[in-house]
Amino acid sequence: MSSLRRNTEKLTSSGLPLEVFDTAPVGVGVYRGEALVLAYTNHAYHQIFGHRPLGVPIRELFADLREQADLDLLEEAFRTGRPSQATAIPFTVGDSPGAPRAAAGADAVQRYLSFSATRIELADHEPGLLLVVVEETERVTAAERTRVLSEERRRVLRRYESLTTALTQQVWVSDARGLVVETSAAWERATGQPRAAIRGRGWLETAHPDDRDGLTRAWFRAVDEAPDLFQYAYRLRHADGSYRHCELHAVPVREDGRVLEWVGACTDIEERWLAERRSELIRRAARAATESPTASEAFAVLSTVLVPALADECAIYVLGEFAGPECATDLAPLPMERIAATVRPGLRPGPPPRAQELIGARHTMARVVRERQPSHASFPPGAVPADFAAPGAVTWLRQMGAHSGAVLPVLVDGEVVAVVAAFVCGDRDPISQADRDLMRELFERAHTPLSRALQLQRTQQVARALQHSLLTPPPEVPDLTIAARYLASPAAAEVGGDWYDAFVLLDGATVLIIGDVAGHDLDAAVTMSRTRNMLRALAVDREEPPGDILRRLDVNTLILSPQESTTTCVLARVEGPPGGPWRLNYSVAGHPPPLLVTWEGDATFLDDAQDILLGGLSPEEPRNSSVRPLPRGCTLLLYTDGLVERPDEDLGQGLDRLRRHATALAREPLDVFCDELLAHPAQTGRDDIAMLALRLPAP
Repeated sequence: MSSLRRNTEKLTSSGLPLEVFDTAPVGVGVYRGEALVLAYTNHAYHQIFGHRPLGVPIRELFADLREQADLDLLEEAFRTGRPSQATAIPFTVGDSPGAPRAAAGADAVQRYLSFSATRIELADHEPGLLLVVVEETERVTAAERTRVLSEERRRVLRRYESLTTALTQQVWVSDARGLVVETSAAWERATGQPRAAIRGRGWLETAHPDDRDGLTRAWFRAVDEAPDLFQYAYRLRHADGSYRHCELHAVPVREDGRVLEWVGACTDIEERWLAERRSELIRRAARAATESPTASEAFAVLSTVLVPALADECAIYVLGEFAGPECATDLAPLPMERIAATVRPGLRPGPPPRAQELIGARHTMARVVRERQPSHASFPPGAVPADFAAPGAVTWLRQMGAHSGAVLPVLVDGEVVAVVAAFVCGDRDPISQADRDLMRELFERAHTPLSRALQLQRTQQVARALQHSLLTPPPEVPDLTIAARYLASPAAAEVGGDWYDAFVLLDGATVLIIGDVAGHDLDAAVTMSRTRNMLRALAVDREEPPGDILRRLDVNTLILSPQESTTTCVLARVEGPPGGPWRLNYSVAGHPPPLLVTWEGDATFLDDAQDILLGGLSPEEPRNSSVRPLPRGCTLLLYTDGLVERPDEDLGQGLDRLRRHATALAREPLDVFCDELLAHPAQTGRDDIAMLALRLPAP
């Protein structure tokens, strides 16, 4: 017989049938006497409280119960006779002196139970207490877990709502198809859209017209593909009609791998976008100016940086000869040259890129030059003031509906060298103060390369003027026809060192000179000028063979110009009495040989008086001279290497081509002869070309 049964038998004589509770699903305990001594427990009671020995008063029995106040309820029910009940109260039992370890486990685990306590009378008329107990730990724990999870979810939702409100203030929720079903008051306030207009696809209408199609395609593609995060930057229309850049973030809400809805939030990134645009435009402007070989090309490329980022149309005007503000007086008009004009794609082509403009002294552009300060204005679409835009652009700007413009001076090394005129059209926002300042900054950041380009341009102008002052027309000589040609290379921006010269000496001889100084800069032009003038003086000084004259030129060059240079030339004297016969006395210093073409069409290169380039011989070494008879009707051609050299072929091929071509032109008029020879190299040439041709009377 079990201990539980033995305990029951002790009370059998009292007539209380406690054994009926042995298999009850709830815990049953009986206490007797004023001390409430434990007299009976069933199996369920034992499972709830662990092994509690019979015959021990309740206070001592539950000395390990942390919630001792619960025992007061039991004692009160015993004293008053009024039943006491409690539901899902916590209780914690553990190790206690005098009590064995609880069966529920060690280290005191909190549990929950419901009980009812009723005063009873035992068979011997001894008062007792019947305690019925049900453990509800699992139920209460599950309910608490549900409550905690629910509270945590509400807290997360509140946190998310607070976060999105703080960061974006513009939130919406769409269904799985990407159609908005819920929105926020912040979105409605920001965009001015009523709730009904936002639902479905309506929210897309707040995107800038130029961004709307791209946003729509990207959004519904994301709905189909369901990435973990969708991001897209676009311009969002606000309630006041203005547009600001925003970044849309949308995340799918999934359940069992299926998208239930999307949560979208817009963050304003206007300031970040402006900063990034500024950095990008400054980088592009600096690179464009640095990589452009000339000032005109630099200005042209800079206009493409402004359009379409900051304007729909931009033209740049260079002051005539880079005149300063003193040219823009109250009386004199200001000459300018438009050297660049860029129009946003989609607009009708604007005014031609290059044109001369005469700006009145009271015009905004002239005032900008005088005051060195920018100006900008807004006006009704198409009502462009005549004193604000350049005369050549006013009509086009009015037709395009221009409504805002900015005019800025470009200062380089403290001097106003150009004026920038930029305009916007259509539904684009007017040019703002910030945009105008950014335009000015772009040109200020390009100052150093612009300064270098302008200095080079001025140097080239001086060198070109010097060169052209020396390329004088050949003299008119009885019985002789002389023609000269000079063609600058289309591939070289700088001036070259090619030159020709022709004059008649006192002895009647006609001198022909062709020369080439290596380089394409002011130094080459100066060396060319110095060499030409020295050679002319030496040829006039005394009658002697051309080789001797070139030797004296070597000596003079060593004394007067010791710096190294690469200079070649041909010096020739055409000698003979009036009516002939004539002969050629010549010397070649490292230069391509003269070509002699007869009336019958035979062509010969004269290479029997070749020597190395000027300055390459010591003063003691003589230079060669050679004499060749000139038949009637022949053509003598002196030329620089640009006529025969090409980068993709050997020099011999160029000489053969020249000879064949000249042979076919043997009886053409001398001007036609020269022009035809220039025509083919002009298409592919990489160098300047100088030519000097002489024709004798025909037989």
